[in-house]
Amino acid sequence: ARDLTLRGIVDRFLKAFTSLDGRVMRSFGMLLRHPGSLTVAFLQGVRKQYASPVQLFLLANVLLFAAQSLTRTNIFGSSLQSHLHQQDWSALAGSLVAQRLERTQITLDAYEPAFDRAVVLNAKSLVILMVPAFAGVLALLFVRRREPLMTHVVFSLHLYAFLMLLFSLAIVAAALQQWMGGGGLDSPRVDTVLSIINVTACAAYLFLAVGPAYGARGLVRVIQSGVAAVAVGALVLGYRFILLLITLTFT
Repeated sequence: ARDLTLRGIVDRFLKAFTSLDGRVMRSFGMLLRHPGSLTVAFLQGVRKQYASPVQLFLLANVLLFAAQSLTRTNIFGSSLQSHLHQQDWSALAGSLVAQRLERTQITLDAYEPAFDRAVVLNAKSLVILMVPAFAGVLALLFVRRREPLMTHVVFSLHLYAFLMLLFSLAIVAAALQQWMGGGGLDSPRVDTVLSIINVTACAAYLFLAVGPAYGARGLVRVIQSGVAAVAVGALVLGYRFILLLITLTFT
């Protein structure tokens, strides 16, 4: 009968909220302190005390885009000017944009703000696309283990949750450096240093994680984690290019 009272309902709501909060903090702690162990726990059925891989991924995604909004930066969704002048595919981007402007009879100055707004929204909603792509890379790297697809998907969700936390920290660090009089991410030196740190941290995390998650050992473990780290960087660049195509098509 007590569960049907207002106080009972409030108590149950608070208990559910604090339980979720506890699982989230415990999950992030496991993710950062013991790479790969959270994936192993999920696959072995130890799930009640941790947030699900999808929950963790979405929460990390929220934190990343909150950091980007507060610092007015954008990691995944590059601006139109960046696509036209700063990316490896700038020549192709220029041709595609020119075709889009000719087809719609609109000027670049008028189209650019609409593109920049849309690409930010697309970057938030489509970031999940990198997870199945990286899961496919893992399936190829560890094909001899004959792991079920879910193993690769869960590992990918946990990896990208870690990467989003890493990117959030890098964004905050760049903003603090700019606040103290530096150039922030607009400075090539700062951008290069943070990129090296991110790549190194990603490679180290993968090396530590593929051991417990896939049983990788020795030199093979080094090679597999190195290839996986390169794949992560390639997927980030590929994601930026896909966002260009999608935004040009629907904006």
